Amino acid sequence: MEIAEEFTTMGSNAEKFVDTAIEWLKEFLPNLVGALIILIFGMWLAGIIAKITSKAMEKAKVGKEVTTFAHSFVKNAIKILVVVAAVGTLGFNIASLITALGAATVAIGLALQDSLKNIASGIMILVNKPFKVGDFLETNGLQGNVTRIDIASTHLLTLDNKEIIIPNSSMSVSNIINFSSQEKRRVDLSYNVSYSSDIDSVKDVVKSVIEKQNLILKDPEPFIAVGKHTDSSIEIVVWVWCKTSNYWNVYFYMQENIKKAFDKNKIEIPFTQIDVHNS
Repeated sequence: MEIAEEFTTMGSNAEKFVDTAIEWLKEFLPNLVGALIILIFGMWLAGIIAKITSKAMEKAKVGKEVTTFAHSFVKNAIKILVVVAAVGTLGFNIASLITALGAATVAIGLALQDSLKNIASGIMILVNKPFKVGDFLETNGLQGNVTRIDIASTHLLTLDNKEIIIPNSSMSVSNIINFSSQEKRRVDLSYNVSYSSDIDSVKDVVKSVIEKQNLILKDPEPFIAVGKHTDSSIEIVVWVWCKTSNYWNVYFYMQENIKKAFDKNKIEIPFTQIDVHNS
């Protein structure tokens, strides 16, 4: 008899548990569905608004570096708001949640201090504009064209098509050489000729090569002079100016055509030789 009563009690308790679970689901399930809808729709909307922001800034002819940063910032900010809204839909007290987050700000700040530094540095880069999208930079031994400036990092594309991602905090404290900031750039070259060469004739040959290249500017005027005397040759220094965008075209033109002109005019280019004597 006692066993039957125990089974009856267990069955009654199980029935109460199921009833309670069903009632809880009835109350919670709509909130859960609502939260999921907010998350899915909100994340989609974040991408759309970020794209609209980018297009609006592009139409306003805002710099690409500002556009990419704003796109990243707007998208992430909306995602945070969406998550907060979804949590509120589940029945959590948003005010209490914000208060709790505020109390945890110091701990979160310490844990995310590198990320916060990158964001702050990104803002400083946009304000001070030491470089912009499209510029060719060198920093910490790395070279590449700036393709975009995100909320936390700057992206460079090397000449051999490799992407370099550098934290903004590193970019803000490192020495940066910006090869694109000026409209004109000087191409520095040097050529070695033998001591038997006539210097004036060498200069005339170099001038003739320079005059045939329209990409080389006449102002500032090209500079040709004897740089130094080495053990086996005389160094001829050549400085020519061009538009920054034409730098490599001018550089490779000079390297190839100076060699051809020297050969044609029988100007000797000394090279290291080793004499081996048999004893």
